[in-house]
Amino acid sequence: MKPYKIALIGVRHAALIAAGIVTSFPFVWMVLSSLKTKEEIWRFPPSLLPDTPVWSNFAEAWNAAPFGLYLFNSVFVASVIVVLQLVNSAMAGYALTHMKFPFRRALLGVILASYMLPVAATYLPGYIILSNLGLLDSYAGLIFSNSVSVFSIFLARQAFQQLPRELAEAAKIDGAPHWRILWTILVPLTRSSFVIMGLLTFIAQYNNYFWPMLITKSPELQLVSAGLRSFFIEGGAYGMKWPLVMAGSTFTILPLLALFVLAQRWIMKGVSNAFGVNKG
Repeated sequence: MKPYKIALIGVRHAALIAAGIVTSFPFVWMVLSSLKTKEEIWRFPPSLLPDTPVWSNFAEAWNAAPFGLYLFNSVFVASVIVVLQLVNSAMAGYALTHMKFPFRRALLGVILASYMLPVAATYLPGYIILSNLGLLDSYAGLIFSNSVSVFSIFLARQAFQQLPRELAEAAKIDGAPHWRILWTILVPLTRSSFVIMGLLTFIAQYNNYFWPMLITKSPELQLVSAGLRSFFIEGGAYGMKWPLVMAGSTFTILPLLALFVLAQRWIMKGVSNAFGVNKG
């Protein structure tokens, strides 16, 4: 290998390492701060490591607020939304790519145009619809109001378009119905795209803050973002109990870290496919 190529590889790896450190530092600081005392957090100059780890901060934070309920609400709501979005996005993507019906292009244009709308513009009509259906302040309202995603439909359509049309045509000639072509041929061949779709959807819904706060009032329905805010401000933690706030914040990212560990192989495969990176 030529020297300049070795130098370019070294520069690229150094840049990636630096970017990784910058990206991960806030999370590392949060976890380490959850093990400090309040005096250590406000000490100047600050220190990265605690003098003596205070593991009791986690137990105190867990008992100070119903973080278990917040985590359950967020994981449950996000998981159900992921399933619903994957199903309806796969069906919509299949219809837009492999089915012929009147105004198909017009429907695709409407779907893409709706993606350009500001999210805030949909809050009032969505709130009115949920109110008329009696779904405010309920799990059903949280789930069904987010069960369709224009981005997921577009991503499914793009994934199906990358496959040879001859696959679906051959299955139709053999007499396979649409549902079988979709779920036994197309979806398995594009599963990495659907894994990425599910991961992005789960993260977005898990971290969703404003819309759930708008349509729910019961503390029992709060998601982690709203629950952490309540603990941060309403519980008197603001400015006084930073170690507990950091410990509570650490609780909230654990499901996301577990999800990444479990799905990292599919994440890397999806990213490689997206950028056309091939091994070998």
